[in-house]
Amino acid sequence: MSRLVHSRDEEPERREMDIRSSSSHRQPQVHKVGLPPKQNIFEEFKATLKETFFSDDPFRPFKDQPGSKKFILGVQAIFPILEWGRSYNLTKFRGDLIAGLTIASLCIPQDIGYAKLAHLAPQYGLYSSFVPPLIYAFMGSSRDIAIGPVAVVSLLLGTLLQNEIDPVNTEEYLRLAFTATFFAGITQVTLGVLRLGFLIDFLSHAAIVGFMGGAAITITLQQLKGLLGIQKFTTKSDIISVMKSVFRAAHHGWNWQTIVIGLSFLAFLLVAKYIGKKHKKFFWLPAIAPLISVVLSTFFVFITRADKQGVQIVKHIEKGINPPSLNQIYFTGQYLGKGFRIGVVAGMVALTEATAIGRTFAAMKDYQLDGNKEMVALGTMNVIGSMTSCYVATGSFSRSAVNYMAGCHTSVSNIIMSIIVFLTLEFITPLFKYTPNAILAAIIISAVIGLMDIDAVILIWKIDKFDFIACMGAFFGVVFISVEIGLLIAVSISFAKILLQVTRPRTALLGKLPGTTVYRNALQYPEATKIPGVLIVRVDSAIYFSNSNYIRERILRWLIDEEEQLKKLCEPQIQYLIVEMSPVTDIDTSGIHDLEELYKSLLKKDVQLILANPGPVVIDKLHASGLASKIGEDRIFLTVADAVATCFPKLPPQV
Repeated sequence: MSRLVHSRDEEPERREMDIRSSSSHRQPQVHKVGLPPKQNIFEEFKATLKETFFSDDPFRPFKDQPGSKKFILGVQAIFPILEWGRSYNLTKFRGDLIAGLTIASLCIPQDIGYAKLAHLAPQYGLYSSFVPPLIYAFMGSSRDIAIGPVAVVSLLLGTLLQNEIDPVNTEEYLRLAFTATFFAGITQVTLGVLRLGFLIDFLSHAAIVGFMGGAAITITLQQLKGLLGIQKFTTKSDIISVMKSVFRAAHHGWNWQTIVIGLSFLAFLLVAKYIGKKHKKFFWLPAIAPLISVVLSTFFVFITRADKQGVQIVKHIEKGINPPSLNQIYFTGQYLGKGFRIGVVAGMVALTEATAIGRTFAAMKDYQLDGNKEMVALGTMNVIGSMTSCYVATGSFSRSAVNYMAGCHTSVSNIIMSIIVFLTLEFITPLFKYTPNAILAAIIISAVIGLMDIDAVILIWKIDKFDFIACMGAFFGVVFISVEIGLLIAVSISFAKILLQVTRPRTALLGKLPGTTVYRNALQYPEATKIPGVLIVRVDSAIYFSNSNYIRERILRWLIDEEEQLKKLCEPQIQYLIVEMSPVTDIDTSGIHDLEELYKSLLKKDVQLILANPGPVVIDKLHASGLASKIGEDRIFLTVADAVATCFPKLPPQV
């Protein structure tokens, strides 16, 4: 009996404990936002600097290594060939030999044509496929890039040089070309050594697509001079000037023999390219088609003496390897500044093209490419090239694609190509005397057609309309004005996009997904519901001086719009404004100031500011500025769900 009474007396207590236990389970546990450990200011600055410029930790292999080993690793870092060369074997050499021979057959006729684009004598194109590829083979880290002159850089360099010096003044023009090449190399080396390669990423992919497409059309139009046999042709590159020049010469300036030769072999080159694209096993056909065209057309002109009928020919290519040109570079005088300016522009464009090509093929073969090493290698080869009668060389997409398809294993394929070019310069150049200019024009046209990527333009339109504007701006700038203006438009629109994204970051209203404690963008998830009396806003950007005022005003506009809607619906007004700060990676002094101004503005409206999930950098700065204590540390939460639960402790249990 006593036991029964005792148990009855304990029953209310037990019941009360069960209720407390149940309510404690229902009430979500609220976690406080942790403060990051205090760091030494110097150490923090050092860590930031390291992450900015040495994010790939290039000195990692040198750690815990003896001095002699560090020296060997250092030499291998500068000359990667010493590292992979130890495992080089006959099987790899076979692949590189075939690839080298194949790209040599493609590069020789292309180089002669590209030199004409730069308004240089044909041999300078060949010079630029002899020395630079050798340097790159020892210093470059890409296995697939084929080095030499390329159409876009040749056109850009020729246009910029022509604006300063008439190509008729051969000696001065040539000296300025070498000076520009020297500074192009210096620019590339500097970017690599100072690890500033991220600067070339400011030229967006969309802008590059538009610029390349415009350059392809400009190059094609300029080849009409050689394809139609026109002798007097405009020096301007815009489409209106070129077409006027073409139609002006229609009655008396066109040469029908030249047209027949040019169009016939252009058709042959395009068919060969089509077959090679459709049937991968015939990849070699478009590679050797240009050389076949040169041989056949040269033989045809020689036996028929078509040059006597007005067919323009190459006439003379200087025999012998690269003569030294260090003494021709302008290190003083009025052309020094001009050479520097042209070199920087040409060097950056060349670097952008080579980097894009290198990354593409590295991804296809699944190996890593060190961008900064690439810049040093490309820059070094152009600096040395400028001293050996070369103009700006870089990675060629068409040749690199052929190199890849031919089965290259290492950059030895570049060495093989250089040897073939060397033999050509020493023994074969006199045979090019009767090569018609129409063939070179046809080769260039067939090569640059691939620069017009229609599929990429369509994809850009689907993904991002602003990117499409950048693409079209660069395209029309090149086609209708000039190459340098098109490039300027491309860079300007790319920067404008960055500025727009930085100064006008996205903000979003959040709602609660039914049956969860998850809060998401109400536009993306229409089923997400608003919490009565609470406005939840997410800021999707770091808060800096450039956007802090906009963010403050945008949040207040969200609040005003919401209050107006609630008044119409006769619902309770906003009492709490929760700012979800997880995307906010950083905040500066201006950001802190505008956040404080937002807090004061909300106080006047009887609205409590609450912060959710600020990152370590942000919470540290909030405490350092004293704003955290002003807002109230009990108003800074780990999650939006914690903030809502604390604001409304009587909310029904979260399911």
